Parts: sequence; C-alpha cells; structure tokens
Amino acid sequence: MTEEEKIFNGKIFNASTPELRKIKHAAHTACQKYNTLDENDPSRPALLKNILGSIGTPFRFQGPVQFNYGTHTFIGNGFVANFNLLVMDDARIYIGTNVACGPNVSLLATSHPLLASERLGLNPEGQSIAFAEYAQEIHIDDNVWLAANVTILGGVHIGANSVIGAGSVVTHDIPPNTLAVGIPCRPLREITAADSCRSLFLPEDDEYFKYNLMF
Repeated sequence: MTEEEKIFNGKIFNASTPELRKIKHAAHTACQKYNTLDENDPSRPALLKNILGSIGTPFRFQGPVQFNYGTHTFIGNGFVANFNLLVMDDARIYIGTNVACGPNVSLLATSHPLLASERLGLNPEGQSIAFAEYAQEIHIDDNVWLAANVTILGGVHIGANSVIGAGSVVTHDIPPNTLAVGIPCRPLREITAADSCRSLFLPEDDEYFKYNLMF
C-alpha cells in the first residue's frame, strides 16, 4: 500500500516520504507564489486550479491561502474564501457548490495519535524518530457559509444550507439548514424564513439583488 493509499484508508502514514513530500511541495510552492501576487493578477487563479483535485467556476480566494496537498481537495462551483484560508487536506476534502468561507477558516483533515508513545516514536535516547499521522475526510455540502475563524476537524460532514457561527470549532456532523455555533460547535436551531433580512435591501438595489429577493 502506498503512503497516499494509507491516508485514504484511514491508516497511520509517514508524511516524510518522497512520495508525499513531492505532492506537498508542489502545493506549497503554488500557494507561496499565489500569495505574493496582486489580488487582481490574471495569472493567480491558474496557480491554484493546477494543484487542486478539482474546482468549479467561478471561484475566488482572497489570499493568503495555504493548501497542504491540494490534489486531495475537490471544490464545486461558486466557491469564495476570504483572507487566510488554511486547508490541511491530508485526507480528501469535498466542498459543494456556492460555499463561502470567512476570514481565518481552517479545514483540518489530519490528526495524530493521542498516546504520546504512538505519536512520537521515541527511540531509547528519547528522540522522536517517526511522527505518526492519520487523517479523516471532511465533507461540506452546497450553500454552506463558514463564518470568520471557524475550524473544521477531520471526519465532519456539514449539511447543505447550514451556517457555522464565527469562532466555532466543528468536531461533529452538522445537519442541513442549521445554524450551529460554539466550541465544540453544536446545532443552535433551524434556519427559517424568520431569519430573513429582506428589510435591509434597498429599493435602489433591487436589480442587482433580484435573485436574492425571488422568494
């Protein structure tokens, strides 16, 4: 079994092998270049598109952005990410259509054993020789909004149309159509028509926001 296959099968893997370091280096280099370019530079989008598993159109990463593997992330159409998106995509990450990320969102599809002996691989001299990792997938369905400073841990599935409140740490699945908040993040309530912001839309903007006001 290759190291990448071990990741996808939820087994302990060696992140230091040439096989995995090559994939990560390509992603890190692309992100580094992306982050140095002006936000309106036309060459910017291709840098990320070329290292991701897939991504739909349109998409926008404000930057800075950091992917660990890139090739393990699959994103649908209409993706938007604000400043400082961190994607530790050791395991695969699946993101649906029209997903929006606020500033400082972290998607952490990677972990380590809790037992220090298993995690560190200490030799008789007390040196860590083999730092152990394993990873679980993240699934984010369509029309999800992750507000500022949200952290999503591996193994989590967020249902369609849900909103994760600012500063939340998501450790368990969130149902569709749900407002969820907290550390750890828990469902607060269902999102309903009572949450409408229709009164905040000005008549002068009716044409621009016509599809926002269809219902």
